Amino acid sequence: MTGLPPEKAREPEILFARRGHLGIVTLNRPKAVNALTAGMVTAMLEQLIAWADDDGVATVLVHGAGKRGLCAGGDIVAIYRDLLTGGTQTTGFWATEYRLNSLIARYPKPYVALMDGLVLGGGVGISAHGSYRVVTERTRTGMPETTIGFVPDVGGTFLLARSPGESGTHAALTGAHLTGADALFLGLADHHVPADSLPELAAALESESAEAAVVRFARTAPPAPLAGQRAWIDEAYAGDDAEDIVRRLRAFDGAGMEVAHEAADTIEAKSPTAVKVALESLRRARRLTLDEALAQEYRVGLRFLAAPDFREGIRAQVVDKDRTPLWKPAALHEVRPADVDRFFEPLGDRELTLQPKETDHV
Repeated sequence: MTGLPPEKAREPEILFARRGHLGIVTLNRPKAVNALTAGMVTAMLEQLIAWADDDGVATVLVHGAGKRGLCAGGDIVAIYRDLLTGGTQTTGFWATEYRLNSLIARYPKPYVALMDGLVLGGGVGISAHGSYRVVTERTRTGMPETTIGFVPDVGGTFLLARSPGESGTHAALTGAHLTGADALFLGLADHHVPADSLPELAAALESESAEAAVVRFARTAPPAPLAGQRAWIDEAYAGDDAEDIVRRLRAFDGAGMEVAHEAADTIEAKSPTAVKVALESLRRARRLTLDEALAQEYRVGLRFLAAPDFREGIRAQVVDKDRTPLWKPAALHEVRPADVDRFFEPLGDRELTLQPKETDHV
């Protein structure tokens, strides 16, 4: 006997359960706001494939453990550690994650995502491609990747490229946290349900159809702040030149002038390379299917693994938390068109293919 207390069993990072005809996915890393790991996306992909062929499961529900949110995104600390040693594990994580995003978008059964609290980055990928996307008054969502020297992925470029006017461009370049009402306006969500009603909604899904249950608990959402800013957003973000966008934001002098000027400051604080590549990604995504956009995001992502700003952005925001990243290059005008184009060059035999596997019958 050593006299030492027994080691505490480690909680599973993701849980699966069946209640009635409902399959429940619980992201179970509440201290990390349920940030996604490679193991979580692999397990979720495999479980969804199994439930797709299970006649006992009529609906799938996805939610997060704890009170802080559905999912704060991918585990970027793990990505940072991988970057320090070459980034080989991250490529596999993304390949599986994007396959999961693709599967969710074409899932043959109702897929209900409770987008309560924080829903950022990868959290958008496992929710906003679903068939029933539920936000609450506590929702804070967005694609904040330019803050860490990266670009929207998990199909985010596909979604934001189809938002009203240039609102998706504004959301992508600024990386702003948005309300549930904004998510509805952008097309990232469908229904607004009061947070206090979510347990009742989940219970109803055990026996009712997803359509009946969600509609019964849905309420009218408050006005979306972004909807009231369309005039200056559409004017300022038109075109394909990030420097022109910033100039128009600074020059705007109508209603919403202060917010427009703040947006210019925000964009100029982001990684210049990430801003320009994000803008080009959105423009190209307008002509792509979701799977094509995911393949493009994978291509771009692998190039960011080899570029300096992604690692530097994570260091400044999450690791050292000094909030003073040293971007290379440091200004928008220093990022040339040829620099941007290189992020989109084909990967050859490393390209991501999203054709269903033999075991994927959905």
